[in-house]
Amino acid sequence: MLGPVILAASRSDRMRRLISAAPVTKQVVDRFIPGESVDDVVPIIEDLTGKGLELTMDVVGEDITRPEQAAAARDAYLRFVDRIKDLELGERVEMSVKLSMFGQALEGGHELALANVRPVVEAAAAIGTTVTLDAEDHTTLDSMFAIHEELRRDFPQTGCVIQAYLFRTEADARRLAANGSRVRLVKGAYKEPAEVAYQQKHEIDKAYVRVLKVLMEGAGYPMIGSHDPRLISVAQELARRAGRKLDEYEFQMLYGIRSDEHLRLAAEGHRMRVYTAYGTDWYGYFMRRLAEKPANLRFFARSMISKG
Repeated sequence: MLGPVILAASRSDRMRRLISAAPVTKQVVDRFIPGESVDDVVPIIEDLTGKGLELTMDVVGEDITRPEQAAAARDAYLRFVDRIKDLELGERVEMSVKLSMFGQALEGGHELALANVRPVVEAAAAIGTTVTLDAEDHTTLDSMFAIHEELRRDFPQTGCVIQAYLFRTEADARRLAANGSRVRLVKGAYKEPAEVAYQQKHEIDKAYVRVLKVLMEGAGYPMIGSHDPRLISVAQELARRAGRKLDEYEFQMLYGIRSDEHLRLAAEGHRMRVYTAYGTDWYGYFMRRLAEKPANLRFFARSMISKG
């Protein structure tokens, strides 16, 4: 029940100021966001890949109101590519992007977002890696899928994200589960109306399993975005039934959440990718992490009490 309240707070300038100013906030945020610059996160990348993990990197920030900000977001990703190219990690380090950061919500936003994201996808391909387009609220998805389709014409490894709680997602999964596609399945973190999305956890979990079955039985490459132990076990069983080898799908979890599980899955031979965000505009990302999982909120509250 707290999820919608926290998501509303993520859009509140007053709450942003209060939480950002709290003395202990940075210590807590560091659990989920390990740095503000590329130089901050390069040691994290080297450490995690050295432990057999893979990463998808997200430069945080979504409140884009001017084309110059969208261009700055593009340039931030290009700087990241330029910085890591000498590490020669290839697809072990990919990128996740939100098209809202590239100007999707501005006037002429579809074309603007495509124009801004294409150089990032091109740069990623040049160093042997790729980009995944994150899903946002349901009103943005037709544009996201259209941009995904356009990018895949030249860069077929470009991935996208689908959200289990939306009624449309099973049909989207059937369309996307084609040869060469890369699709990350998540439960969904945005507040969506009952007209378009399941509202109860048990309904979302059932939808997640249905959609995951479609992806596992399809010809694409499923990416399981979940920390739920039961869904991880279900994913392993569905992969076994579909005859998939360990390198024909992967698990994805957030940096700072269930880190021991990251290492356990990698040690078992699974591909385990850690979604790692960095940057200065961390507030919206941080609040969604609190909204997604009550344990995250309890962790933050305990830290505020014990250190405040």
